[in-house]
Amino acid sequence: MAEKLAIHGGKPVRSEPFPAWPVYGPEEERKLVEVLRSGKWGKQDGQEVATFERRFAEYCGARHGIAVNNGTISLQIALLAAGIKAGDEVIVPPYTFLATASAVLMCNAMPVFVDLDLDTWNIDPKRIEEAITPRTRAIIPVHFGGLPADMDAIMAIARRHNLIVIEDAAHAHGAEYKGRRCGSIGHFGSFSFQSSKNLTCGEGGIITTNDDELAAQCRSIHNCGRVAGGPWYEHHVIACNYRMNEFQGGLLNCQLDRLDDQIKTREANGDYLAERVRRIPGIIPQVRTGECTRHGYHLFLVRVDPAQLGMSRETFVNAVKAEGIPISPGYPFPLYRQPMFMNAAFGPYTGYQTSGRGMNYREVRCPQTETLCYEQGIFMVQQLLLGTRKDMDDIVAAFEKVYENRAELAKS
Repeated sequence: MAEKLAIHGGKPVRSEPFPAWPVYGPEEERKLVEVLRSGKWGKQDGQEVATFERRFAEYCGARHGIAVNNGTISLQIALLAAGIKAGDEVIVPPYTFLATASAVLMCNAMPVFVDLDLDTWNIDPKRIEEAITPRTRAIIPVHFGGLPADMDAIMAIARRHNLIVIEDAAHAHGAEYKGRRCGSIGHFGSFSFQSSKNLTCGEGGIITTNDDELAAQCRSIHNCGRVAGGPWYEHHVIACNYRMNEFQGGLLNCQLDRLDDQIKTREANGDYLAERVRRIPGIIPQVRTGECTRHGYHLFLVRVDPAQLGMSRETFVNAVKAEGIPISPGYPFPLYRQPMFMNAAFGPYTGYQTSGRGMNYREVRCPQTETLCYEQGIFMVQQLLLGTRKDMDDIVAAFEKVYENRAELAKS
């Protein structure tokens, strides 16, 4: 007889917490005090941010790194540096955080949503080419959950159509595609250091690029339009102060020292967990492609097939949570169903209206994305994968317990 479910009054599989995030220690404390006592708190005064920019660019295999105050603005600066302007179109996936698309709108351009590959949760290159028009200027693939997108196919499309590629690598610190680090493959990489991210200082971001001219444009835009070697009170382009501060830079230099060991732990646990849970009927982990030589595992992602599983996703999620495993159904609806898009509430950013396509986001349909949002998608956050093998076995045990009780759940 199956063990009684916690949601029905039974004993949960797990009662102790999973690893906390962020991870920090004496190194971070010493660095923050060091920056405090130096009196050099801004990027223009100290060396912590400059050191981090160099180290992180080298880590990614890129020539340049421009650190900024968040991952949304890193996308926007990359778009501006690429010359994106009113009426241009930028292809983006609809299953991602708002910033991937809102950064496009804040350049007065129009996001064009292209559906996903359901196995990888990444933008489907086959559908990208179908969406290209004479106004298309760029593609922003998201390495969702830390799994690199199909960059060979995407870069080939970009070369054929003379498009800029900006890798949204907010989930993919240290992830690799065919041995190349994410953020070094497209024309730009954009990373976030927000508090949930695998490399964090609370808030922050960075742009990576191998193009000297694009890097110079990014540096000017993030520093009030100034140019390298120019006078302080001389501004060459419309821009703002998007600089990272020295406290953030100091934290990131310490956190970067921890990153590779954390990636090894996440990857080992993520691969083990995927192998175990895929044995349960109706549980389908994100498919790790052969081109992925290092998975970032910012999220552990699975789909459920309600017919095979014997219950709805919501029933499964609620029962597993009751067993002490923190999981969620992920994004509840596609980006194009956000009120901002449904109501075209773009404030002063209305340049998209000059596009010949006259996009009405109420009419957009991306069936694979809607399947993930409304029926199948499940998230587990990255810090769970920093746990022990026993922690992973507890997750598997909870999944198995809920499946074994599927008939009972179907009655409730």
